[in-house]
Amino acid sequence: MRSDKPDFLAWFLPGLEIKRWLFLMFSGTVFLIVGIAILLDLHPIHQFMEFIKIVAVKLPTGYTGGFAILVGVLIYILGWKRVNNTIINAIDPGAHLLENLYLKRKLNRGPKIITIGGGTGLNTILKGLKHITGNLTAVVTVGDDGGSSGRLREEMGVLPPGDIRNCIAALANEENLVTELFQYRFKNGHGLEGHSFGNLFLTALCAITGDMVSAVKESSKVLAIRGRVLPSTLDDMKLFAELEDGRIVYGESNIPDACGKIKRLGATPDNLKALDDVIYAIEEADIIIMGPGSLYTSVIPNLLISEITEAISRSTAKKIYICNIMTQPGETDGYSVYDHVKAILDHSKHGNILDTVLVNDNLPENLANKYKEANSFPVKNDLEKVKELGLKVLIRRLTDENSEGFVRHSAKRITTIIYSWYKGSNKHSCDETCEFCEDHDD
Repeated sequence: MRSDKPDFLAWFLPGLEIKRWLFLMFSGTVFLIVGIAILLDLHPIHQFMEFIKIVAVKLPTGYTGGFAILVGVLIYILGWKRVNNTIINAIDPGAHLLENLYLKRKLNRGPKIITIGGGTGLNTILKGLKHITGNLTAVVTVGDDGGSSGRLREEMGVLPPGDIRNCIAALANEENLVTELFQYRFKNGHGLEGHSFGNLFLTALCAITGDMVSAVKESSKVLAIRGRVLPSTLDDMKLFAELEDGRIVYGESNIPDACGKIKRLGATPDNLKALDDVIYAIEEADIIIMGPGSLYTSVIPNLLISEITEAISRSTAKKIYICNIMTQPGETDGYSVYDHVKAILDHSKHGNILDTVLVNDNLPENLANKYKEANSFPVKNDLEKVKELGLKVLIRRLTDENSEGFVRHSAKRITTIIYSWYKGSNKHSCDETCEFCEDHDD
């Protein structure tokens, strides 16, 4: 929460549910003053004191004054207790008092949103969504086997912490020094080089608490994040890809390097079990978001868990997929929007997991040469084919201004679009020619 108002005025922001108790304390104080005024025979408010005098005729001054003081003390104590409880219940270690009050009383009334994916795309939208709701759950893939996460997974036997760490940092206060420490990556040191502090921290907490879920919860408290982060499963998920040329490629980090078109993605062990909290979050969600992010190594791995796709299928939440803007070499070479969506549907063991696709309609005129050099190209918008799948299409600008020609998702734009779409879709039932979904300019 940021405000240009003086700090004392911030206590009167709507939704904190503290003004009523402050008023109660004020009322108690008034009774105290009136009682004292009676004992001293003062007349600050003539008409009111005239009434008091009439009452005082029948009862001694000591009785009426003492009664007023007693009422004042009782009301004051009641108000003080309620204010104290409101403040204490809102406090988390390391966070600003008013920030916590605002989070508890305002953001926690926002829609229940669950995001499913991994990688930088998921982190981007989390940075935006945390400003509209505190009821935010990030479900993260645990198939990573490369880099620092892969090393810790192999050497320490923990779930890969990298994507989880990034999501925790995305939901935290970005100006917090502890958050910067959590993201710090060692540049040298035998055994330390390449590791991030957050990965090591999560690994150590996992050993202390007994499992990654508990470690994530404790880390989230330290950074006072908005929402929560959950691994999609606690099983030792390992990915493999069957390519169209017949090859089978094992390992998440090896799939993009295989330079082949992916026919099917799979995972071991069979019958991966979803985390119970993930299923509960899906069942309670108002909005389910998939992507953006690497199609085969961030988004689809979560959908290989049958319990997750079954829960999404049953859910009455609004379900949206944020399509990537550029193709990813080794994963989605030559892919269109339809190809992305079709891959998601084909890998889901249950239907009804999507109802809307969010597509970018703006690219820099001077698109950076580095994309072409890396064999990455804009995803083709073959939207009519997507509609043939029975899905609605939301076409918007998803990128920030960039004079250097780089494509960067805008957390603010995407958050605004999703929230407007959610509010709008709750007001009317859309069809293929819906003005809101096709032509509305956010």
